[in-house]
Amino acid sequence: MMVNISTIKTSSDGAWQGDNPLNYTFPLLIIQTTLVLFVSRTLAFLLKPLRQPKVIAEILGGILLGPSAIGRNKYFLHTIFPSWSTPILESVASIGLLFFLFLVGLELDLQTFRRSGKQAFSIAVAGIFLPFLLAGGVTFLLQKAIHFDHKVGYLQHLLFIGVSLSITAFPVLARILAELKLLTTHVGETAMAAAAFNDVAAWVLLALAVALAGGGHQSNPLTSISVLFSGVAFVALMMILVRPMMNWVARQCSRENEALDEACICITLAGVMLSGFITDLIGIHSIFGAFVFGLTIPKGGEFASRVIKRIEDFVSTLLLPLYFASSGLKTDVAKLHGMEEWGLLVLVISTACAGKILGTFVVAMMSMIPLRESLALGVLMNTKGLVELIVLNIGKEKKVLNDEIFTILVLMALFTTFVTTPTILAIYKPSRAVKSSRRLSRPPPLTDLQEELPILACIHGIGNVPSLTNFIESIRAKNSKLNLYIMQLVEHTDRSSSILMIQRNRKNGFPFINRFQRGSTHDEITTAFQAYGQEGQVTMHHLKAVSAISTMHEDICHVAEEKGVAMIILPFHKRWQGEDEEAMVNMGQGWREVNQRVLQSAPCAVALLVDRESDKRKSKLGAENNAVALKVCIIFIGGRYDRKALELGSRMAEQPAIRLAVVRFTSNKEAKYEGTSNSSSISINKSELETELDEVAVNEFKSKWQGSVEYIEKDTSNIIEEVLTIGKSKEYGLVIVGKGQQLLGSTTMVENIKVPSPEHAELGSIGDLLTSSGKGIMSSVLIIQDDTTLEETARAMGSVIDDTISEIELSV
Repeated sequence: MMVNISTIKTSSDGAWQGDNPLNYTFPLLIIQTTLVLFVSRTLAFLLKPLRQPKVIAEILGGILLGPSAIGRNKYFLHTIFPSWSTPILESVASIGLLFFLFLVGLELDLQTFRRSGKQAFSIAVAGIFLPFLLAGGVTFLLQKAIHFDHKVGYLQHLLFIGVSLSITAFPVLARILAELKLLTTHVGETAMAAAAFNDVAAWVLLALAVALAGGGHQSNPLTSISVLFSGVAFVALMMILVRPMMNWVARQCSRENEALDEACICITLAGVMLSGFITDLIGIHSIFGAFVFGLTIPKGGEFASRVIKRIEDFVSTLLLPLYFASSGLKTDVAKLHGMEEWGLLVLVISTACAGKILGTFVVAMMSMIPLRESLALGVLMNTKGLVELIVLNIGKEKKVLNDEIFTILVLMALFTTFVTTPTILAIYKPSRAVKSSRRLSRPPPLTDLQEELPILACIHGIGNVPSLTNFIESIRAKNSKLNLYIMQLVEHTDRSSSILMIQRNRKNGFPFINRFQRGSTHDEITTAFQAYGQEGQVTMHHLKAVSAISTMHEDICHVAEEKGVAMIILPFHKRWQGEDEEAMVNMGQGWREVNQRVLQSAPCAVALLVDRESDKRKSKLGAENNAVALKVCIIFIGGRYDRKALELGSRMAEQPAIRLAVVRFTSNKEAKYEGTSNSSSISINKSELETELDEVAVNEFKSKWQGSVEYIEKDTSNIIEEVLTIGKSKEYGLVIVGKGQQLLGSTTMVENIKVPSPEHAELGSIGDLLTSSGKGIMSSVLIIQDDTTLEETARAMGSVIDDTISEIELSV
């Protein structure tokens, strides 16, 4: 049905006036946007276990809403996506596309070209040349098999099909590499650099294709040449004049001057739209102008990240899915009827994969890249996605591609991108993955005072620094130096700012750098730890981990294993401020899960620090006088974790500014060994062996620190009340406990410790008791776990068993 679009109104007078809101542009646009977001987000959730990029869900969502699936219902299609609404939907989507391509240009660091050099350039050239060569034969077959408009020549078809087969989607590739933790490996960096070359070449070829297509007007060679020269002049003008101007704007942008900051952002957004208008005026698509303008933004400072944070959520979350929806409405799988056209789809997919993978693989092998890495590069460079859809939509808009070939190429883009992640996981697993097995060399003991003790301390932000500095100072023994690695944990998301941050922070295949980037956070953290470096007792190493919450523990455990650290210090996901228990900052469930995963897979001891006085207590332990600045209590019940707490106490006992107390809970039940002369069988309870090891550890500690450490023994019958009393009193600034999960195997402890529905089960019984809400705990708490002592415990148990056997044999 033909509709005069000029008669369509923006908004209705409401249902009470007899108007149907779906017959008006703005209410209909709201419904369309909501539906698109719901479908794409649902698909993204379903595809998340397959580790697929979000763009796959958005493309599939558009196709599902189109005539290929739900849109086959004519009533739905004419009601929700009527033909008269298409220009409005595409106009809004084009705004999102314009700014997204600006973000793509902003992500693309031209310095990558210099860093990667000839290797990436040769890989990119091979990844373009061979698919384009094969596209010549594919185009010929498609022209013979599928009816094309005779006004469109072979060269125009070849350019669009060749670009679609040879293109690599830079934004999609970046997110796949980040998801697989390959973005900063040699493979990832080479792939990103080659994709950057590929992107630039693709945009040039696309500009050439658009110039030759003519957009429905009769095009001649002179017009096409004029368009191309105008495009080259535009790029030159942007790089020579606009780029220095944007450098000046970036320098003027300041957090302190909010009005100036707003002006800089406004200038940038206006520049995006003006650049798009100029390229559209020239005869090249407007998105090319936005992409080039993104290249002019300086990548080194904070300005780029600030611009991205201002616009990317609105663009990527709301507007961009509309573009995929409009593409899906044009994709009709039903157009492929008959074995011939489905065979052409298989041919196009095979040609795209063979050309891209084979061309990249051969050149990578010639560049002396190992076999697996070369194959992985070929698969990664075959990633398609958003950029592919842009090319195809422009081709369809210019009437170069008809419905059948458009559908074939869209399905090809979907397939090649979908198989990238599982194929890479099958052929090239990153060596950085944390294995369940422990490292062969055990971490150094905390009591080792002869060498520099390596410790990894993790922080979420500046709020964790006061409690961390106090704790580090408390374990800095006089005759021992600390090798301290301070790692700032930054959550990586699909945001462009995360990709930009990872690209800047390249080191040894991991998203780490030796120093924090300059900025307010860097200055505050550096100042906080500066005193240690000046005293020469602590060697500082600043690291940053940018990773997804779900895999953050891999980064932490990898560094701990690589550096051979003795202990990992983690901040608790909650932080209390002062005596008001309600004044609590919760970092979120995600950070709690990070701690849980580190506790499960750490290759060394883990200390989880619960801070209850971060805003009040200052680091006073370095004072020259010997006044007591901190009173510390170690709660000892028994087990390997509590014995590790005693090791830590040995380092603290050397500090004159610390008054250390050990409160030991003992049971009145006597351990018994059973044996008979008529049988070689011996029954020895695990708790009895643990008790033997506990006695040895406590006796050694008491003999070493006799007189300087307060030692208190209490009965286990009132353990809950006693522990709560210690935590509630203001006598101790820090309470140290073992994780205590071993208590669950002891009947004595099960009888005496009854903690229904633990709030923090990962901390063990006592740790949960001291960190749960509503208990009135005033002290900071440190919970220690060390599973690397299992072998040592087993050896000790074997020794105890041997001694017991000897005693029984003697008695017999």
